[in-house]
Amino acid sequence: MNYKVKLEEIELFVFDYDGVFTDGIVLLMEDGSNVRTANTRDGFAVQWAVKQGLNVAILTGGKEKAVEARMRLLGVEEVHMGCHDKLQSLKDLCSKLNISLDRVLYMGDDMPDYPAMKVVGLPVCPNNACSEIIEISNYISPVEGGKGCVRDVLEQAMRLKKIWSTENAYKW
Repeated sequence: MNYKVKLEEIELFVFDYDGVFTDGIVLLMEDGSNVRTANTRDGFAVQWAVKQGLNVAILTGGKEKAVEARMRLLGVEEVHMGCHDKLQSLKDLCSKLNISLDRVLYMGDDMPDYPAMKVVGLPVCPNNACSEIIEISNYISPVEGGKGCVRDVLEQAMRLKKIWSTENAYKW
């Protein structure tokens, strides 16, 4: 099936965090904490998508409070941290939201995402994902993780659904 046709049918947009929202680099601090960067254009697209009524969720193995705080600030209600079995976390989320797996877009970049991506309707990835993830993806963003790949996918979806507009975009 054509990627754009399937994209129009998506009811839930699920994203991994590290390697998707970030470039995969983690700064290790003396106190043992980790520091990540965030792309503001990805952030804008997420909050705009949520305000337009799209279901956006995060499934990440990470446990950093800053990641959860950022996603909640952007309006994402389904932020699942410490997911060691992303397939089960995804199934639980879909059950909770009453959304079938074939209506899910999942953007991941590495092996922990593989089992979940194999069962969704639309697996996608940034262009710097590992080769196994690229092989199973129906769409490979021309943009790298942490550089706007989330924006790429969400903007395309909102344009298809005719909810990407300059009207009121500045009131975020």
